[in-house]
Amino acid sequence: MASDAFGAESQAPRRSSRISGQAKVETPAIAIAKKPRNPSKAGIKRAAEDVNKVEKNKKAKANEDETVKENGDDVANAAPIDIGDILPSMTLKNEKGEDIDTGSIAAEKGVVLFLVPKADTPGCTTQACGFRDIWQEFTALDYDVYGVSADSSTAQSKWQTKKELPYPLISDPKRSLIGVLGAGDGNKTKRSHFVFEKGGKLLDRKMPVKPADSPRLALEFITGLKLSE
Repeated sequence: MASDAFGAESQAPRRSSRISGQAKVETPAIAIAKKPRNPSKAGIKRAAEDVNKVEKNKKAKANEDETVKENGDDVANAAPIDIGDILPSMTLKNEKGEDIDTGSIAAEKGVVLFLVPKADTPGCTTQACGFRDIWQEFTALDYDVYGVSADSSTAQSKWQTKKELPYPLISDPKRSLIGVLGAGDGNKTKRSHFVFEKGGKLLDRKMPVKPADSPRLALEFITGLKLSE
């Protein structure tokens, strides 16, 4: 009996087959969130500059629209002027975004306005550079030269810098002045030029006109005037 008892005590306890057959459950790893990186000072500055640039562009566009609106529909819808009529007064923007009163540009000198369909395109560049190349001959005859288009002031400024145009450009996005000159054609501008004497009276116009011929014809007309005086 003692040996039986001793044998029973020495035997290891048997594990349940149900327990031993269970799969070992692994504790899932806990993902550690990375601490977000603080934006650099340079990045913050660039972002602020981008926002300011967008806001300035919006403000400039709003100012252009408001300027044209202030001119009123009466001028924009007026019948085109004819030879002998006076250059009407309306406030537009030049290539720098500054206000320009069209009625006062001929107060002290004669004026040549040449109109182009779109800035920085081949034909328009030919016409503009033609006036650039003989610009001093116009000024020697006491005439100022202005380029006019429906482009924004920003687009005109880039074109002026690129082609080194020495004269001002007038931005007429609603074609208010272009329409009064009779050069509006829906959403297009007819290539043309107009010669106004000192005081603003229209003396000559060419519409349509070839890009390469426009500067020469305008200068020949003014030269003829001076010779006949």
